[in-house]
Amino acid sequence: MLEMNDIRIGTLVKLNDQPYICLWSDFMRTAQRKPVRRTKLKNLITGNVLEQTFKPGDKVEEADVERAKASFLYADDRQVFFMDSQNYDQLALDREPIQPRLDFLKAGQEYTVVTFEGRPITLELPKKVELKVTATAEGVRGDTAQGSVMKEATVETGYTLKVPLFIKQGDAIRINTETGDYVERA
Repeated sequence: MLEMNDIRIGTLVKLNDQPYICLWSDFMRTAQRKPVRRTKLKNLITGNVLEQTFKPGDKVEEADVERAKASFLYADDRQVFFMDSQNYDQLALDREPIQPRLDFLKAGQEYTVVTFEGRPITLELPKKVELKVTATAEGVRGDTAQGSVMKEATVETGYTLKVPLFIKQGDAIRINTETGDYVERA
């Protein structure tokens, strides 16, 4: 059991039989009142954010989550499938909660699947992924006169982003998975 002072950013807690991660935590003490810890907790299953205040003496259960490396296999209309790298079990995640991250999944690559009470609930991506450019316009000398030094490019997963003019079809690039922006040529 965790007490009020144990809840910090990144702490995993269980409220109403749901796993939450602490996104923000602030300890408040005023002159005439008891101290409290205000938090913002994100539900790992639904993605909803909850503001919760804990008082001295409040106890909260620590969420029992496990992380396992798994290779991305494929996705259908409702689910995304992975293969556990340890025991070769197939894991299925609902497509809806991880939809924004699908643009960065490449078949055969390893990712971290988070399970709660034996059920896969979410996917953790690395900060950067390396993907190959499948389509982009050629950069023409003099295109920078207007001040636009970026052009559209499509990578092997179908994701479209802005890249510098020197990037060509077939180049491998690194993409920030949090923002979806070009980082560097690989």
